Amino acid sequence: MGEVRALMIGDVVGEAGINALETALRPLAAERGASFVVVNGENAAAGFGLTAETLARILAAGADVVTSGNHVWEKREVWPTLESEKRVLRPANYPAGVPGRGSGLYEKDGTLWGVVNAQGRQGLTPIDCPFRAAASLAEELRGQGAITLVDFHAETTREKEAFGFHLDGLAGAVAGTHTHVRTADARLLPKGTAYISDLGMSGVVDGIIGMDAKICLERCRTSIPLRMECAVGKASLNGALIVFDAESRAAVSIEGFTVPVELT
Repeated sequence: MGEVRALMIGDVVGEAGINALETALRPLAAERGASFVVVNGENAAAGFGLTAETLARILAAGADVVTSGNHVWEKREVWPTLESEKRVLRPANYPAGVPGRGSGLYEKDGTLWGVVNAQGRQGLTPIDCPFRAAASLAEELRGQGAITLVDFHAETTREKEAFGFHLDGLAGAVAGTHTHVRTADARLLPKGTAYISDLGMSGVVDGIIGMDAKICLERCRTSIPLRMECAVGKASLNGALIVFDAESRAAVSIEGFTVPVELT
């Protein structure tokens, strides 16, 4: 029985997160035998959004597809790239007419992969329904013979788990992003979809969700909305390895991981 493997990497935060990818992603994929890599890049540009340059660096580091979330609109200059570059996605459930695409079909090493990006509504801007949008796209991609990976960029574990059960049996894997803290609930759902509530973040370890701890503490103590800045220091990659049966395209296992990265 053959198998194929995918890596899903949590939110890349700032320069340290990109440097960690550039240093460790290709060796990690080779070590884990992963042939397809999805990276959430929505915090790559100094912690907020994407630029054409940071996107290019993430792709060059080994990502096959770059997903995003609510911060994807921060850098307006990247909006044309959302239209022209099929390897970058924004949440599919934004209203019709916004730049970019929310899903894609990709072929690599003889395997078809589908990727869907969706955004939650609890605690975030209440945009179109992610449940309807993602289910329709996952079913369409499955019908084309793809193993489908879904990045659900959402705030609450309740909404994320509900979303996972909603797509159970339709998607190969559902992985949450956005909260920047990897959860310990990686598992196969009853109908076989691999699931984890959050992949965690890739960036500086000794910060608060990858941002400068002093500034974040000051925000919490004073309630003044100070502009956050990326932390500096030791970094790690966080994400999950998902294994699929190559013939049936069913998920076999999912395992979360944290990989410390020495940055020079």
